[in-house]
Amino acid sequence: MVPARGQQVEWAAMKLLLGVGNDLLGDDGLGPYVANHFAAPGWKAIDCGTAPENFTSLVKRHSPELLVIVDAAELGLPPGEFRRLRPERAETMLISTHTLPISTLISYLEDYCPEIVLIGVQPRQLELGAGLSEQVSRGVGRLLALLRDEAWEQIPCDEEGDWGSPR
Repeated sequence: MVPARGQQVEWAAMKLLLGVGNDLLGDDGLGPYVANHFAAPGWKAIDCGTAPENFTSLVKRHSPELLVIVDAAELGLPPGEFRRLRPERAETMLISTHTLPISTLISYLEDYCPEIVLIGVQPRQLELGAGLSEQVSRGVGRLLALLRDEAWEQIPCDEEGDWGSPR
């Protein structure tokens, strides 16, 4: 559940999802969409918009056991498909509409989160005012279900090999 502005939130032993992107640029808004539609026991979700660095103090203060970041990414896949991405590949794959590269953000937060998972979703279009495309809406619907169930093994990795599953 996304907290209302000014609302106190219980942060004990939790997992955190950050949705990143610009909801005015079509499918780039998929990260905020996921954050605003995700709810599961033990989780908090935050729509970071295009400035996830504005939430670093919150992450540092609460040190979630798991941090999941969802953003649009150029994966060379059909629209709506998603992958777990290695942080070092973020610079070349993520759609850059934010003020700070996600890889820099992840490097900074590694000291405060034992586990960080980056999930990229292939956009179809990035047109001003277009909203989410049908293909991406279907894809993020599947992703939301997998996140709620913590079905990590069903979220493919962007490279070969077994990455293991988050806690």
